[in-house]
Amino acid sequence: MTLQSKALAVHLLTASGAVFAMLAMLAAVEENWNLMFLWLVVAFFVDGIDGPLARRYDVKKNAPIFDGVLLDLIIDYLTYVFVPAYALFKSGLLPGWTGWFAIIIITYTSAMYFADTRMKTKDNSFSGFPGCWNMLVLVIFALSPNFWVSLFLVASLAIAMFLPLKFVHPVRTQRWRMVTLPMALAWTFFAGWAAWVDFHPESLAHWGLVISSVYLLLAGVMQQIIPEKQAA
Repeated sequence: MTLQSKALAVHLLTASGAVFAMLAMLAAVEENWNLMFLWLVVAFFVDGIDGPLARRYDVKKNAPIFDGVLLDLIIDYLTYVFVPAYALFKSGLLPGWTGWFAIIIITYTSAMYFADTRMKTKDNSFSGFPGCWNMLVLVIFALSPNFWVSLFLVASLAIAMFLPLKFVHPVRTQRWRMVTLPMALAWTFFAGWAAWVDFHPESLAHWGLVISSVYLLLAGVMQQIIPEKQAA
């Protein structure tokens, strides 16, 4: 394959996320939540590998006819925001007005965040919570906390999208990447496991989800608190 063909193939891989989003949505309409999340986990995995491939094959130079950044944002909105928000609303985990509040605040704030030109920091982390609602909603499905806890988490993270808080990019944030990347891979594994066993309350996958989620949520903030050692 030529370099141009490989670069084009990366765009095609990214676009496959739209298919996985549709498959997840069809499962959600049928309220087949474990299948929905399995498709979202597949989309999450694809999203994790297409970026490094895009940089390796320099898609901006070798396949410039497609805007990879825009394509990625479209797919991310579907798989990170739209489908998970629908699932949270339809599942009844947030009853009555709380469900309406969650679905409105998630979709609205995420649309604004995804269009924010300041979303990336100098170290390739995210400025503000990067709208990874698929991760939060999956954890809520797995743990089934009191709906007030879920509502608090949704409201807090919606606000955090526009606060000067840093959230690591598992692949591109170099600081602590030796820990962050395995944690992201572990989260993907535990998420798939939890969905595979239909979120069985006794599954050990839930502990893995909690530990990896807490790390990925707080690692960037901890980096802001703990100064980086300067090379001598």
